[in-house]
Amino acid sequence: MSHGALIIGGSQAGLQIATSLRDAGYAAPVTLLGAETLAPYQRPPLSKGFIASDDTAASLAFRAPAFYADRKIDLVTGKTAVAVDRVARRVTTRDGAVFHYDHLALATGARVRRPPIPGLEAEGVRTLRDIADAQAIKDDLAGCEEVVVIGGGFIGLELAAVANKLGKKVTVLEAQERLMARAIAPEVSAFYASAHRKRGIAIELNVRIDRVMAEHGRAAGVRLADGRRFAARLVILGAGAAPNMELAQAAGLPCNGGVDVDACAQTADPHIVAAGDCTSQPHAFANGAMIRLESVQNAIDQARAAAASIMGKTEPNDGPPWFWSDQGDLRLQIAGLSGGYDQTVRRGDPESEAFSLFYYRAGKFIAADSVNKPADHVVARKLLELGLPLAPEIAADVSVNLKSLLKARTA
Repeated sequence: MSHGALIIGGSQAGLQIATSLRDAGYAAPVTLLGAETLAPYQRPPLSKGFIASDDTAASLAFRAPAFYADRKIDLVTGKTAVAVDRVARRVTTRDGAVFHYDHLALATGARVRRPPIPGLEAEGVRTLRDIADAQAIKDDLAGCEEVVVIGGGFIGLELAAVANKLGKKVTVLEAQERLMARAIAPEVSAFYASAHRKRGIAIELNVRIDRVMAEHGRAAGVRLADGRRFAARLVILGAGAAPNMELAQAAGLPCNGGVDVDACAQTADPHIVAAGDCTSQPHAFANGAMIRLESVQNAIDQARAAAASIMGKTEPNDGPPWFWSDQGDLRLQIAGLSGGYDQTVRRGDPESEAFSLFYYRAGKFIAADSVNKPADHVVARKLLELGLPLAPEIAADVSVNLKSLLKARTA
């Protein structure tokens, strides 16, 4: 009897694995096992438009309910996997249900990091990972005037921009010396700090938090180690994400900052693949170093690689990574990986709030950040995908039409 493919995680990656298997002609059973009671839905809008709108969970669903039946994908919701028996090839859930598999895919995602800050248990301290979290933040915003966001990364700044748009007094507290320090160069960080401040958001950098203050069990603000206090009845924790790799670890799979996979999403067990935010993978754009990528693009592309591996094919996830972050009316789009850069050139004027920064390492174009310049982003992605060079002086010259340049090179 064929048990087919069992996918743990009703996520972007999990659904993409199931869909890609069916698209490739996989005829055996496909079961998609999700811990949430909802069918897979889009998560990026949760930190952006969802909170400021009247959208419902149904509006975020990836697929209509009939899709799963039409594609013969057995969607099982509300069940959390707690153990994988690799010898017997079976998965047990918290409520004792058992699922057997021929091929297992782990798409367990990530969770919000919770730094050791006293007071995080107070009511009104929120994190954002799922739709219930987003709804709680939406509800709290309706009843408060002051908001503190702990963390100046993508999620923290997106939520800060939404709260600011809703007329709240917003303060962002960041432990590093600059915003989004893991992802972008100091020049782009400085632009974002200035732009957010201009819009009325207070940005406090290089701070150390002493505790979240509470009154009658409800968040009342945040106190810093230097004694400064910021009042808030809503405190949003946006201090990064940690991979959900415990299930894989307990099953004896190698995990180093994520579930270890190769470029084809294959784990150390030939019957198990993994994809999405839970994984650590060697990437061509990181010179083969093991990295963890948190993005929709990586979830989709790695899931496709995972499905191909299940089908016995080799289709590595080796294209240029790309990311985006909508912070109010500022859209940041990133192409490539800028780690190890030794030169940057700017295209356009930050004062106009529409410019790009191109990154180079030993003279080679490796990445680009584009702020409200979608055309630059598209060209940068294509150049990276094709391995085509872009001289720094050309990138900086706004009189050169990059799109025409790309067309000429690919004609």
